[in-house]
Amino acid sequence: MTSEYQKMIAGEPYRPSNPELRTLAQVSRQKQAAFNKEEDPLKGADIIKTWFGSTGQNLYINPRLVVDYGVNIHLGENFYSNWNLTMLDVCPIRIGNNAMLGPNCQFLTPLHPLDPDERNSGVEYGKPITIGDNFWAGGGVIVLPGVALGNNVVAGAGAVITKSFRRQCRPRWAILRVLSRKSLIKKN
Repeated sequence: MTSEYQKMIAGEPYRPSNPELRTLAQVSRQKQAAFNKEEDPLKGADIIKTWFGSTGQNLYINPRLVVDYGVNIHLGENFYSNWNLTMLDVCPIRIGNNAMLGPNCQFLTPLHPLDPDERNSGVEYGKPITIGDNFWAGGGVIVLPGVALGNNVVAGAGAVITKSFRRQCRPRWAILRVLSRKSLIKKN
């Protein structure tokens, strides 16, 4: 029989209210609290290394860190994150070597049924996120479920990445300048 945890990481419908998953989430919350209170970055990295599924040796994450379970997160060598990183890992999140993340980045693997009856039943599912080497994300980047990015991808500040890209792609948020009515009137 397949456990709810096995269904969850496989992207199949599962029940997050399952006791095994509740216990795993509670352990994660305790580790989050310890990490987010830790002022010594080396001790913080040690907490991450014993908590996450795998990490490289060289790791630096600023607090505030929010994750679902942590054990489904795999980070390569030379990982750096600025403040307020969110990684919701109901499915695996894999990020390669030499990643640099700006503040307020989010990696979101959970999905919910669109049908209201099914959604209200408490069933969820997810899709993994996989990112290659040399990823650079500006502040506020959001990576949605099921996205796979190749090597050397740069995501500009505020980008919401909904589709997969191959190597050396630079998705970015459109920067718009709104002109006021006064700026359109020529002065004599």
